[in-house]
Amino acid sequence: MKKIWIGILAVLLTIAAVPSAVKAEKNQTAYINVSAATLWTEPDILREVDKPSAQVPADLRKWTSSMTLAEKQQLSGNGMLETQALYGNEVTILERKGAWVKVAVHGQGTPRNEQGYPGWMPAKQLTYSPAFAFHQDKPFVLVTKPTVQLKKLEVSYNTRLPYIKETKKAYKVMTPDGKSAWISKNDAAAYRSEEAIPEPSGEELVRKGKMFLGLPYLWAGMSGFGFDCSGFTFTLYQSHGISIPRDSSVQALAGKPVDPENLEPGDLLFYAYDQGKGRVHHVSMYAGNGMMIHSPNSERSVELIPVDTKGYAEEFAGARRYIHQ
Repeated sequence: MKKIWIGILAVLLTIAAVPSAVKAEKNQTAYINVSAATLWTEPDILREVDKPSAQVPADLRKWTSSMTLAEKQQLSGNGMLETQALYGNEVTILERKGAWVKVAVHGQGTPRNEQGYPGWMPAKQLTYSPAFAFHQDKPFVLVTKPTVQLKKLEVSYNTRLPYIKETKKAYKVMTPDGKSAWISKNDAAAYRSEEAIPEPSGEELVRKGKMFLGLPYLWAGMSGFGFDCSGFTFTLYQSHGISIPRDSSVQALAGKPVDPENLEPGDLLFYAYDQGKGRVHHVSMYAGNGMMIHSPNSERSVELIPVDTKGYAEEFAGARRYIHQ
């Protein structure tokens, strides 16, 4: 009888691990099944050069490296992109048009939608596994290197996957399709819950930010394949268990105001049009010793520069603190 029950349990576990079809119905929950899904302002507006980003698997390195400067600038100038969602991120489907779905990315705070940051993406980049869904809000493994190879898939910093077990050198994790993979302990950290992530020092945030020095800017970027300014600061904080808004204009309204004379590493610095009095359009992180680290624009990469750099000093619009110093 015991063997029979063991056999039945094995069958049930196998069924639970099989991903079910994503019907893409309104309010349905699904999970990102590519290294980073790029969310667009409208469905099916990709240019020829953007197609690698919409494949399964998505080839983000090919996409970002093949774009000319003008093509990168077009993404922001024409308002084509919204944000990105990482492998395993939970989304809620809001709408469907053909092969595209509008989703809200959980964990990316915005006043635009209470469920998460909204945008359009190919439905084929989503999956749903009952087993993966069951492991939400349970122990997880967090990627701590800019990118890491997971089987044949290169995944980004801040990717979170359910913890299964571990050896001396690696963690076994569950992938969004209900299968499993191994990741080196040199590339990740395991936590019982979001609350178990230790609050970082400002110096720790800056140290992690420096891992990305030289990484090319990507409008709407949220990954180790490319960041925009607020995607960079958002990701550094979220990877340490601290939730801040997704966009710089909203980040500038949260946290604790800081006097410019009392800046500490990890504080966020904001910049606005009209000599700092207009709309906030940029954010950087104070790195200490009069320096700041940021992902500036399509012409440049993540860099460490003086706070009083011309072009930024004139537009300074205030600072905010999100951690206890």
